[in-house]
Amino acid sequence: MAYETFAFVYDEVMDETLYQKWLDFSKRHLPSETHNILELACGTGALAVTFAKDGYCVTGLDLSEEMLMIASQRALKEETSIQFVKGNMLDLSETGQYQAITCFSDSLCYMKNEQEVQQVFDEVYQALEDEGRFLFDVHSIYQIDTIFPEYSYHYQNENFAFLWDSYSGKEKHSIEHFLTFFVEEEHGKFIREDELHKEQTYPLDNYLRMLENSGFSKVEAFADFTDEPPKEDSKRLFFVAYKE
Repeated sequence: MAYETFAFVYDEVMDETLYQKWLDFSKRHLPSETHNILELACGTGALAVTFAKDGYCVTGLDLSEEMLMIASQRALKEETSIQFVKGNMLDLSETGQYQAITCFSDSLCYMKNEQEVQQVFDEVYQALEDEGRFLFDVHSIYQIDTIFPEYSYHYQNENFAFLWDSYSGKEKHSIEHFLTFFVEEEHGKFIREDELHKEQTYPLDNYLRMLENSGFSKVEAFADFTDEPPKEDSKRLFFVAYKE
């Protein structure tokens, strides 16, 4: 997954209201005594800071050094103490143990296949303390197959322009996002950068089966930031997995 340029304009195009919604969902489904959280795919740290400001002890993990650099600057500016770690969610063997682990913003949809998703679930289970919980969200099949294809979003300000076009991928229930950036450098010159982001999702039952395979004793599924069960036209699926 390439984020070299995306990291620097991510916050410009991200809906900031979603961070509070992820926090609210998490607080409803985490025990009140939860203190220690590992946030997978933490990106530019906006959600990590939101958690930290609410009193949680947060560790943020991400593959992108560019994202983590911005995250560290954000945490410093917001006067929050957050440990940011460069790492891959496919291997959490050296990240320690946590009361809760989160993976929001459909980050799991960037896994290459179902086997990698299963591997993430296995790693998360081992990194959770007993009685720990794993909270995450993914795109629904409805979102991938019906909403995203032919999606087009264009954004610009004085310093850059951002083009986002989505098309159905080759694999079942997959989508490809073509991102083009025109970023201003010194002396008013603009450079062009292109990135391709691939996402894939699976039926609800597949996620439930994989979580069970990893050892989670109980799994709850919700939709679109609510505590309501998923429907056929739900756009985003939320999961709360319990480790005994």
